[in-house]
Amino acid sequence: MHVQLLPNNKVIIFDRTEVGPSNLSLPAGSFCPKNDCTAHSVIYDVVSNTFKPLHVLTDTWCSSGALDPDGTLIETGGYGDGDHVIRTFTPCDTCDWFELNATRLIDRRWYATNQILPDGRVIIIGGRRVFTYEFYPKNDSLNDKSFYLRFLVETRDSEENNLYPFLHLLPDGNLFIFANKKSILFDYKRGIVLKQFPLIPGDDKRNYPSTGSSVMLPLRLSPSRPPVVEVLVCGGAPPGAFFKADKLKVFVEASRTCGRLRVTDPNPQWLMETMPMPRVMSDMILLPTGDVIIINGAANGTAGWEDAVNPVLNPVLYSVNEDPVRRFTVLTPSKIPRMYHSVAILLPDGRILVGGSNPHTRYVFRGIYPTDLSLEAYNPYYLDPKFNSLRPSVLSVDSGNTVSYGKRFGISISLPLYKAGEAAFVALVSPSFTTHSIGMNQRMVVLNTASVAKLTMSSYKLVVDGPTNDNVAPPGYYMLFVVHSGIPSPAVWVKVM
Repeated sequence: MHVQLLPNNKVIIFDRTEVGPSNLSLPAGSFCPKNDCTAHSVIYDVVSNTFKPLHVLTDTWCSSGALDPDGTLIETGGYGDGDHVIRTFTPCDTCDWFELNATRLIDRRWYATNQILPDGRVIIIGGRRVFTYEFYPKNDSLNDKSFYLRFLVETRDSEENNLYPFLHLLPDGNLFIFANKKSILFDYKRGIVLKQFPLIPGDDKRNYPSTGSSVMLPLRLSPSRPPVVEVLVCGGAPPGAFFKADKLKVFVEASRTCGRLRVTDPNPQWLMETMPMPRVMSDMILLPTGDVIIINGAANGTAGWEDAVNPVLNPVLYSVNEDPVRRFTVLTPSKIPRMYHSVAILLPDGRILVGGSNPHTRYVFRGIYPTDLSLEAYNPYYLDPKFNSLRPSVLSVDSGNTVSYGKRFGISISLPLYKAGEAAFVALVSPSFTTHSIGMNQRMVVLNTASVAKLTMSSYKLVVDGPTNDNVAPPGYYMLFVVHSGIPSPAVWVKVM
């Protein structure tokens, strides 16, 4: 399953198309792609809890995507007839999928990763047995070609373990790329590897099919110094785990470790931490508080058909700034196993939308790990009603919901109980394209607070500085949260430009 939150508070959801009819019919009388009159994509309205079927023309299985600066989903690749296809979806009430017939990808993109860039382009890296990257849009001779990246060859082993590489755009404008166990600092403009980071310690592999997950921790802006940049990689599987699971049906224990790398250190070294339980195929979500939730996945095996057992039902909270021995907190379990092809994303109201799970090649609704087509909402601790008096609500954004680079602007909030000793802050969180435990373009930027002023008994105004530049926050739509005493407001959408 693939999901993308759109800036109209709707979520587009889609899956593969080549395995036959789904359980949802397309509207009567509408066009049936490939004579299949069932839907393989829907648009889900979070507010009304309703959905509408959409028309997907080519196979989107294991594809990739990113929102462009105007909020349109640029979705690339897939399988079979879809592996060179570029699709778009524009957020509107009557919109449907659109495929670019005259413009195609240069190389096959199946299990590739996309990243929005400071100039609004999207870079598309890797894919199965593809060792190149390319750009969209393809509007000139430079973008209408692909470029060889030796790193993708170096990180492929006998089980692959370098698919869906982790990409993070750094505040210096370069890319952090992680695959298998290796990571580099890459200047995509010149096609040059600027630095090779140390191998992540231990034997565990971290990318598909030994699927771990990764986030870049929040970028905290200050007028006096550049932001510290840290990358977190959690979970995965030992060498040989995929072969044992896929061919022998022997399910070895998944990785128990996380690696944390301070990329901006002069001599970066991985700090290794141990999770409360082993995990593979988990999703990592940046919460508006700045912490990370690790959710979904299994304790044994790898990604792949019938290749994992022992679902991990307990989410884990990773407290970024806590003492290392107290960073992990085991949370209340779900009742639904969420394994291969499950997803999780942050919603504007602070909940986590969790859905899907299908470790089978077809729909299989019986057995120990059946196909699950449900959605559920996980409520993080900060949504407990006991925190309502501390919860801010955004009344207005002075700049009219447009945030300009380096420009100061005000945010008016209502707040029943203000704790003067607890600093409030403003966070911009980008909506990620999520599939196969990778949240593409997931990003959180904490803005510099210039002042906080009381307006009335229960209203306040925060004055903050916009993001430094488009390397720190690429242009596009972000959820703006105000966090007070560790409790976030519901988000409002702003456009950074």
